[in-house]
Amino acid sequence: MYNFVHNDLGLVHLLAALLATVTGSFVLAVRKGTRRHKQVGYIYVFSMAVLNITALFIYTLNGRFGIFHVGAILSGLTVLGGMVPVIKKQKGALYRHLAFMYWSVIGLYAAFASETLTRIPDTPFYGMVGLATAIIMLFGALAYTRLRKNWVKRS
Repeated sequence: MYNFVHNDLGLVHLLAALLATVTGSFVLAVRKGTRRHKQVGYIYVFSMAVLNITALFIYTLNGRFGIFHVGAILSGLTVLGGMVPVIKKQKGALYRHLAFMYWSVIGLYAAFASETLTRIPDTPFYGMVGLATAIIMLFGALAYTRLRKNWVKRS
């Protein structure tokens, strides 16, 4: 049977991914700006930091820096892009926060789908990553166009 977790670092990475998925989904679903939203949102940010940092130290796929490492760096930048404006209380911070954090969670979903599809035996690795990412991002973009109108009004 295929081993999903190769070592302790992989286990921490998996647990952070699960926590980020649950908290990120929760934050997308609940009313924004509430105390609960902020509390769970900070757990999401912490779990994403752990997830992305551990990803940078995992080389079991091919022994070198690869596509998932690039994704971890982009993911970290997306989370920072969502948090810096609200921490600094910059003009237009609410909209930037909502947009960046939304795409952070959508990116997490795409990474999950990519990771899952690449584990199907005898499938093209980059083809599966591309397919999973394209489908998730397409659905994410469709939802974003609907949500964006309300965010612009609120910010």
